[in-house]
Amino acid sequence: MCKARVMVDGIAHERTQDALRAAHLYYMQDLTMEAIARELGTSRSSVSRLLSFARETGLVDIQIRSPLDLATVLGEQLHERYGVVAHVVPVPDQTSDVDRVDRVALSAARMLTQYVDSNMVVGVAWGSTVSAVSRYLVPKPTHNTLVVQLNGAGNVRTTGIMYASEILRRFGQAYGATVQQFPVPAFFDDPATKLALWRERSTKRVLELQERMDMVLFGVGSPVALVPSHVYSGGYLERSDQRALDADGVVGDVSTVFFRRTGRRPTSPSTRGRADRTWPRSARRRDACAWSRGRPRRAACGARWPPGS
Repeated sequence: MCKARVMVDGIAHERTQDALRAAHLYYMQDLTMEAIARELGTSRSSVSRLLSFARETGLVDIQIRSPLDLATVLGEQLHERYGVVAHVVPVPDQTSDVDRVDRVALSAARMLTQYVDSNMVVGVAWGSTVSAVSRYLVPKPTHNTLVVQLNGAGNVRTTGIMYASEILRRFGQAYGATVQQFPVPAFFDDPATKLALWRERSTKRVLELQERMDMVLFGVGSPVALVPSHVYSGGYLERSDQRALDADGVVGDVSTVFFRRTGRRPTSPSTRGRADRTWPRSARRRDACAWSRGRPRRAACGARWPPGS
């Protein structure tokens, strides 16, 4: 069995070397696939597979910077208005919402590779978009990196542990990172219960990790998206909660922190005080990666960051 494992590792290493060589010849020396095939003594289709392998495994990182397309213009407008660096994924208007999620997730996952590094604490919020991103992560070995769950996932129907842990597992596996779960409810029936739980040492340890975050990864949820956000479709909100959100003018959430169109948090105690968290202070001063994948007419524009600041 050990001998078989060594053989498998050897084959993988050889494939990586071949992919690196093919990528260097193709991208750095501008050789055609036919020329590379002759140099490597293989077929053109094999070269194509090697180049695909190089892109999928992060050996090659392709970036496109166009000053002409609408996505670039929109990104510049977001930067001017909110002071954020925005990467807008160009998607045709006729694209379905399911494909839209997929395209944004794929682009975001590839982009993350350049930001996640060793010795980092990375906060990850669960949700439909983040779950999609986690399926496309490009492997990047790091050391002493910690992925910490940002918000609780429990509700009256499920603990949420299986759902959240699968997302965290993918991030941990992709970056060789340690994973820290946060097994608390997404919303508390009684805010006093939350305050009591927050005093427990086991919970305080996770909260302290969150205060050390170098990066925060989350999606922007919407109650009206055709591909529903998990907080609105996963049994987290009762009908009375939905009515309270509507009455408060809530247009979305970030990591189960609801916000209005202005970016401010709702005033109703039923929607403001029950969430498992307010944003950690570290999230106000660290890098934050947000993904919104709704159609422009449904997009909620927040003028403040983080919500309620």
